[in-house]
Amino acid sequence: MNLQDQTKAKMSVALEHFKGALKNIRTGRANPGMVEHITVEVYGSPMRLKDIASITAPEARQLLIVPFDPQNASLIGKGIEKSNIGLMPIVDGHSVRLMIPPMTEELRKKMVKICHEEREKAKISIRNIRRDANEAVRKLKADGEIAEDIMKKMEKFIQELTDKFCKEIDELSEKKEKEVSSI
Repeated sequence: MNLQDQTKAKMSVALEHFKGALKNIRTGRANPGMVEHITVEVYGSPMRLKDIASITAPEARQLLIVPFDPQNASLIGKGIEKSNIGLMPIVDGHSVRLMIPPMTEELRKKMVKICHEEREKAKISIRNIRRDANEAVRKLKADGEIAEDIMKKMEKFIQELTDKFCKEIDELSEKKEKEVSSI
């Protein structure tokens, strides 16, 4: 795998991480991503909610969690309470319901701020990958493995990749901010 492919792969991983972080940011609508990362103590070990149950949003302001093993419903309810996400689980039989309250203006502003922070972290990660790749290219040039013009072409390619990924991060962030801000 050459340096350009490695750089692109690393930037793709950073972008995927950012997308995962965005899923955890609350909007006015119910979203399974809000709770799938919560860990629940089942069978004597902590497990992620998405690994032990199916999570769906049957209505705009409700999440339905159906455990693969119906006996775990009360444990899931307790795990959600312990997670401090501000939602009270309703355990009914073999499933758990979460009612999502409407967001206040203050909470919306807080979520937009978190969105900005995550965007900045992702961009810093992309820029760090760019810096490392450029250092590797300069080292190849210094070691005499590549010529000056090839070094310039590789640096240009790395910068274009950086711009492309940063633009995609901005677009995803703006879309999420609109989602958070809409009532």
